Amino acid sequence: MNSIDTHDDNYIIELVKNGNDAVFTVLVTRYKHQVAKTIIGMLGDCAEADDVGQETFVRFYKSINNFRGDSALGTYLTRIAINVSLNELKKRKRKQLFFLSDNSERQIEISDVNSDFKNNDTKEIVDMAIKTLKPEFRSVVILRLVNGYSTKETAEILNLPIGTVLSRLSRAQIKLQKVLKKLIT
Repeated sequence: MNSIDTHDDNYIIELVKNGNDAVFTVLVTRYKHQVAKTIIGMLGDCAEADDVGQETFVRFYKSINNFRGDSALGTYLTRIAINVSLNELKKRKRKQLFFLSDNSERQIEISDVNSDFKNNDTKEIVDMAIKTLKPEFRSVVILRLVNGYSTKETAEILNLPIGTVLSRLSRAQIKLQKVLKKLIT
């Protein structure tokens, strides 16, 4: 273990701000699993997830001088990961709309979940059900229920009022119950 690995995030960030770019890899190593968990929750385990993960760290690196430390670095990186994931979902939707109508897209998502149900374990079933949620609901579910952030932290990451987070979480849970009920019965 390199001695730099034991320093706190703010110290490493200051080193990077002062031109020591090599230590940035310590931050990537420290947070890559947390970022990956968020991205995979939003996009699924796909080829684009790696690209979104890299883009998350590239954006942080490019804007590191703007990082004030108002929130924990993990929270800040999660916010970037959510934003880049949402951009990827918009890009996917534009591509899908080129080929399919919006109704067909929804039916394909639900039918994909139904057809794969018998071949997957419970976690994968829940992950597939989460993918049927609209991105604004999916991001709340991923942060609150999958990643374990508090309602306040989720609101800060998404830059939303706490009431909106609670409302979206409630609506998402109702939708998930309906989707999962259809799968189980």
